[in-house]
Amino acid sequence: MVIKPKIRGFICTNAHPVGCAAGVEEQINFVRQQSPVKNAPKNVLVIGCSTGYGLASRITAAFGGNANTLGVCFEKEPTEKRTGTAGWYNTAAFHQQAKSAGLYCKTINGDAFSHDLKQQIVELARQDMGKIDLIIYSLASPRRQDPDSGEVFNSTLKPVGSEYTTKTYDTSKNLVVDISLSPANQQEIDNTVKVMGGEDWELWIKALNSAGVLADNCKTTAYTYIGKELTLPIYGNATIGKAKEDLDRAASALNQSYSDLKLKAYVTSLKAVVTQASSAIPVMPLYISLMYQVMKNEGVHEGVIEQIYGLFDRLLLSDNPEVDDVNRLRMDSVETNDEIQDKIKQVWAKVNTENFAELGDYEGYHLDFLKLFGFGHDNVNYEADVSPSADWV
Repeated sequence: MVIKPKIRGFICTNAHPVGCAAGVEEQINFVRQQSPVKNAPKNVLVIGCSTGYGLASRITAAFGGNANTLGVCFEKEPTEKRTGTAGWYNTAAFHQQAKSAGLYCKTINGDAFSHDLKQQIVELARQDMGKIDLIIYSLASPRRQDPDSGEVFNSTLKPVGSEYTTKTYDTSKNLVVDISLSPANQQEIDNTVKVMGGEDWELWIKALNSAGVLADNCKTTAYTYIGKELTLPIYGNATIGKAKEDLDRAASALNQSYSDLKLKAYVTSLKAVVTQASSAIPVMPLYISLMYQVMKNEGVHEGVIEQIYGLFDRLLLSDNPEVDDVNRLRMDSVETNDEIQDKIKQVWAKVNTENFAELGDYEGYHLDFLKLFGFGHDNVNYEADVSPSADWV
């Protein structure tokens, strides 16, 4: 079939297998062009491995450090008439590239929140790898089923405390508009923490340790975004922010609970980029477009793979990495410095529908959005007849 993007608002409902493979190869080539990762882990588990920062982490560990990798994701496989999800194709491409390079990798597709899937990973580690010395927690799920009670919790994207009115870019109508978001109630806050907080991260570490597959001196990190003044009301001071505060709590608890193993747990704050999750968050399409333009003008823009390679190379795998006042690793320091933020705020104050194309880099934003689903690559023939099938080898 000839596969063209089917975009509905902030999502794309299909994906291109050849384009997704091209995106994976592009990231692998970047990592191969860098110096080998120092203090590289041997056995890595990436929870949320199929897209975005999780995929980049798996690529960096494997192709920057020759690590064995286990992955966990929740993706839809293709049929004869429908494409699979982008994460399915990304994972298939990663498997093919890893196999060609002689690197061990296996992926389990299922509910990362369940006890059963955790046990499947434990068994694979015992059978194939031994002890795991790096765990990346990069889940971006809107819902979670409690593995004990069976109750389903749904997250909410709302401010906390009071109504919030701001600008955003409506991608479906091509307009810069004002939006007002009502504040979350306590139940919505609690549910969001249950889905996006640190509880499941802790359960993963507990399951690995109880099974004896957690290595001494193991490192683990959960990814977050903090933002600054323009995004704080929908991130830091919102339901998501409450969940992220719980990640900080979990990191501290993990460091205390597994001090006998000398485990090091960190929350890592990464730069804002276009992801399937960020595209759905009010404010972010406009903010990211303006931020991209400012950072590109200043020559300091980084994409997903540059951020993760830098994290591995400079912070995460170091014995004594630089941390902020709550023990986070900060890869967002260039985006959030006062000089860059002041320039973003200057254009934010005057941006409207008429001047958005001039002031912002929506072209770059939209291209990154298309590439999430395997579209927009210059080296892919999108007129060609391709099969939607792709296997994990």
